Amino acid sequence: MTAVATRVHEAGVQRLVDSFRAVPPGEPARLAKRTSNLFRGRAPTAAPGLDTSGLTGVLEVDPVARTADVQGMCTYEHLVDATLPHGLTPLVVPQLRTITLGGAVTGLGIESASWRNGLPHESVLELDVLTGSGEVVTAGPDRHRDLHRGFPNSYGTLGYATRLRIALEPVGSTVSLRHLRFHDLDALLATLGQVVGTGTHEGAPVDYLDGVVFSAEESYLVLGTRSDDPGPTSEHTKSSVYYRSIQHDGPAPKRDLMTTLDYLWRWDTDWFWCSRAFGAQDPRLRRLWPRRWLRSSVYGRLVALDRRLGVADRLEARHGRPPRERVVQDVELPLATTGEFLRWFLREVPIEPVWLCPLRLLDDEPWTLYPLRPGQVYVNVGFWSSVPAEPSRPGATNRRIEREVSRLGGHKSLYSESFYDAEEFARLYGGAAYTDLKDRWDPQRRFPDLYAKAVRGA
Repeated sequence: MTAVATRVHEAGVQRLVDSFRAVPPGEPARLAKRTSNLFRGRAPTAAPGLDTSGLTGVLEVDPVARTADVQGMCTYEHLVDATLPHGLTPLVVPQLRTITLGGAVTGLGIESASWRNGLPHESVLELDVLTGSGEVVTAGPDRHRDLHRGFPNSYGTLGYATRLRIALEPVGSTVSLRHLRFHDLDALLATLGQVVGTGTHEGAPVDYLDGVVFSAEESYLVLGTRSDDPGPTSEHTKSSVYYRSIQHDGPAPKRDLMTTLDYLWRWDTDWFWCSRAFGAQDPRLRRLWPRRWLRSSVYGRLVALDRRLGVADRLEARHGRPPRERVVQDVELPLATTGEFLRWFLREVPIEPVWLCPLRLLDDEPWTLYPLRPGQVYVNVGFWSSVPAEPSRPGATNRRIEREVSRLGGHKSLYSESFYDAEEFARLYGGAAYTDLKDRWDPQRRFPDLYAKAVRGA
């Protein structure tokens, strides 16, 4: 790291520490952020937010060691722009441009390389964390190991990352895609398991793997292979919607070629498929949308505006319909029970499509607050929409999903609304081990605890 980068970083850390000390005792210490990829409310506070404005950059990329030193509030968009000219990317690049590295580690990120590379926190070699004592400590496999293992899925309740050193991997200039259509979910999941187990499909190597379920009779796996094929490459921003481009009728795989940069952000342009709620997928309107507005952060601001003004619920009431319950969730199921969950979901919850993304932990031991089993294949199932609400039973559909996921041996991510009782939550997300971490790293409870933050909206 250069002397200039060091000075800039130290100044940014000092601003964060000073803002932490300015939060009155008894008030929650929370980040001041312009954007967020969380989908749960939080209680208002009069306390000033923590100043992270000096912690948004890439400090150093070492193409020989294949590492990067990155500030905690650096977005993956900015990070990829710094690493890709070296022919490198992070081991896992979450799907949305404005997800921050610190956010993906203290929360959980996932992508189509997760069947090879696990989750983003598994490629963190060391990280600096502002803890509840007001100190910045460095944690890693051999130093403050309990914090290093407990930081993932703590969602800022143990502290905030100021710097992370992460591993990088080489990539090509393009990604060659094969879209496989299935008429049966069991066949799709069997093929997914075969690809994860061998790293190949029909003799060809696979580097990236995810899928989309449109219905029980129409689903797809997308197999990606790193390449340097010169093109021509497809464009899925203005002229075409990516998730629609994978659909086809024939038995043979449909092929596509994208630049690596476009592949990494293929889901961001339309926020997977959620941009359809704003008319952005209507070809007539799409031609009028500025390209810079075709991105998840713009749609997220529109959703936040609707939540403040209640526009959607008022429109539903005008048509004599109940308000909508937001069902925005990612859950991880063991591969063996994923088919049962998908069939239940398609039968009981009127949301489509559904995203699939397999993952395996790289480590041979579980992480403290998200105890997936090492060596086991899981499938992330993502669904993001709304259903008619039951006014007498707030969160009714989300609660049913939570029960089904727990019954089938899975977990859900905590970036959105959760409805667990305290006992069930503790069983799923760390229990006594979390209390021990909180006692050591935030003894004065300057940050809300995980249950208060994830379920009660603290």
